[in-house]
Amino acid sequence: MIATRPRPKPRQKPAGAPRTKPAEVRLDELMNAAQRLFLEKGVESTTVSEIVEEAQVAKGTFYTYFASKNDMLVALGERYTQHFLQALEQAIEQCAKDDWVSRLRVWVHANVATYLATYSIHDIVYTNHHHHDRNNKAKNAILDQLMVILEGGKAAGVWQLSDPRINALMIYSGVHGVTDDAIVDRLEDCTAFADKVSVSCLAMLGR
Repeated sequence: MIATRPRPKPRQKPAGAPRTKPAEVRLDELMNAAQRLFLEKGVESTTVSEIVEEAQVAKGTFYTYFASKNDMLVALGERYTQHFLQALEQAIEQCAKDDWVSRLRVWVHANVATYLATYSIHDIVYTNHHHHDRNNKAKNAILDQLMVILEGGKAAGVWQLSDPRINALMIYSGVHGVTDDAIVDRLEDCTAFADKVSVSCLAMLGR
């Protein structure tokens, strides 16, 4: 009878051994690392080498996703806008679907609160946006969201608007303009402030 060697057991990774992360997780961590450094040092002073070191990835990983640091900045801006819109949408969805007054009031509150909480990131990712840049995708996305509320209220007879687009532009510009003042004043609790802003916006619509 021929003796056989016992089959070796498969090698097991030691506890705590790193595992390959999903691409979307790795990308998010890379962008988070860049955002932290941009906030701390500024975009111009931050290098790609510092970003990958902060994210604990190889430099090649950076260039898998981005052609340059500016390319990443554009992606951060798109992510910021997506998160901003999600915050507004989540707030709006707490209201009844046909309560257009509450939806507008909540939209204003969420804009003020979210902008106040994230303006430092906003100022980095939108640093190149100027008045001559009329085709501002982030602004248009938020305006589209506001237009749904204004047109819904108009259709329901809640307010009479000859041109909802003009009203949306005035409300958008007004809300973000006055919130800039709140940022300068370092306002910590924005509740009363947002109440006043929403009252003014509703008054503009005759409510």
